[in-house]
Amino acid sequence: MDQIALTRIAEALERMSPAPLETPDFNAASAFVWHVGPERLEAVEQVNRVDLDLLVGINRSRDTLLENTRRFAQGFAANNALLWGARGMGKSSLVKAVHGALACDHPDLKLVELQREDLPSVARLLNHLRGSEHRFILFCDDLSFSHDDQHYKSLKAVLDGGIEGRPENVVFYATSNRRHLMPRDMIENERSSAINPSEAVEEKVSLSDRFGLWLGFHPCDQDEYLAMIAGYCAAYGVEVDAEELRAEAVEWQATRGARSGRVAWQFFTDLAGRHGVALR
Repeated sequence: MDQIALTRIAEALERMSPAPLETPDFNAASAFVWHVGPERLEAVEQVNRVDLDLLVGINRSRDTLLENTRRFAQGFAANNALLWGARGMGKSSLVKAVHGALACDHPDLKLVELQREDLPSVARLLNHLRGSEHRFILFCDDLSFSHDDQHYKSLKAVLDGGIEGRPENVVFYATSNRRHLMPRDMIENERSSAINPSEAVEEKVSLSDRFGLWLGFHPCDQDEYLAMIAGYCAAYGVEVDAEELRAEAVEWQATRGARSGRVAWQFFTDLAGRHGVALR
């Protein structure tokens, strides 16, 4: 085989096996996003988040996650956390807000966002983070699995860590609308059609048991919804007559057919725009 052919083969193999991931400058930012194709950690200059004090109606979950994360940032033992429940009630906002509240006092605490679709690459990401002196919150938003989804097997590398174990400097936080990370109708369907119902879905359902913390988020009532809006008004200096504010807020949630932290923020965004207030 001539030299030209050997060179072409070598170049093809190099394309199939990309170069090892270069270590980013973790001091350049407090948050990063994991991308694949090619695999890389991309710094986030400004994280889209709200202040922790603006998250109303989730006090218990807020305090629990904040304390767990503070212990982790200080180098002590901490649990992986699953934030599950009603949509729009601040699950992902809480993760980002807790990180933001602690990042100033603990600059080595970094937030790394991982997409569910990229879970098969998580082992390589963990190996990269393992050698760093920083501490990482690995965050996966809107995590769930369908009936034939095999991505959950990759997640076990984060929660159990295999032979090597989960890196001491990594903790995993996930949000989901589903307590067991898969639809209840699929759970019941597999139980009813399986030869051994008790084992039919144990592997997938037990995945959520591997989270040390389960933090539930439930729909808010009208008083909590109005309190959220009042908190936003106070924080951004928007002055509106109390009765007028209440009437507009109630009308807004009625037209949406829902009440949640997300709906409260959407109403306030509209309100702030009408009053010429910029949101930063």
